[in-house]
Amino acid sequence: MLDRRTLLAGLTVMPLTACASLPQTPPRALRLLTFNIWHNMGDWAAREPLLVEAVRAADADVIALQEVLEDAAVGLPNQARTLADALGGYTMHFVSTDPEDAPRRYGNAILTRLPVLAHDSTKLEPLDDYRTAVRVRVEVAGQPVDVVNTHLAWQEDAQAVRARQIADLLNWLPSDGTPLVVMGDFNAVQEDAGLNVLTGERFISALPRGAVPTTLNPAKGHPERVIDHIFAERARFAAGPATLIGATPTAGEYPSDHFGVAATLTLR
Repeated sequence: MLDRRTLLAGLTVMPLTACASLPQTPPRALRLLTFNIWHNMGDWAAREPLLVEAVRAADADVIALQEVLEDAAVGLPNQARTLADALGGYTMHFVSTDPEDAPRRYGNAILTRLPVLAHDSTKLEPLDDYRTAVRVRVEVAGQPVDVVNTHLAWQEDAQAVRARQIADLLNWLPSDGTPLVVMGDFNAVQEDAGLNVLTGERFISALPRGAVPTTLNPAKGHPERVIDHIFAERARFAAGPATLIGATPTAGEYPSDHFGVAATLTLR
């Protein structure tokens, strides 16, 4: 007959053994960063290492970059490629309205360390505003997710133009029900009427209104405005912590004239 203490010890171990044998569930969290890098304005040689350090510290799965430049005339390689190479382990997808063989190309890019299932890009209407969007479909815990990066019209009274650009972007995307995140420099606060589609019922902002005073850098002469956003479909994602990146100077210098916005989303 079993000793009572032996029997109790065995019962204590059994649940732990059962738990250990359960299959591990892949993480469903998605770490994102959007950052306007100010092309090569200011002292790029001083800013570049600060930008690399700030982006690396964000530890993002997908990084949206705006104002990316490559310019043969000044010996500047594609800045997004430079960042990807410095970080290691990221693929880079760049879009510009400039021809592919042009010596100078300016646009937006996405870097990602996740498996890429598909990627594409488009020019946004109206074409005379020279705006683009770039999309990657990445795999998160076995689930495809579409992540889009864009940079919209800058004029304060351009609400109608921004609304047209967002409508064109959403119409361009695949309509297959894949969970969607749209991020970038929207050149508008969330209260701007041009962003109504993205601030309505369908989407949530990873950076809630009032969470930070500005994503524009006052040290570079900008007014305090939150214009860099990460919007995710409300039905598909829960928003986690969001923080500003690159908001602290090093020896008086900042990575950019914007601060980056980093956030964690969790697939529902």
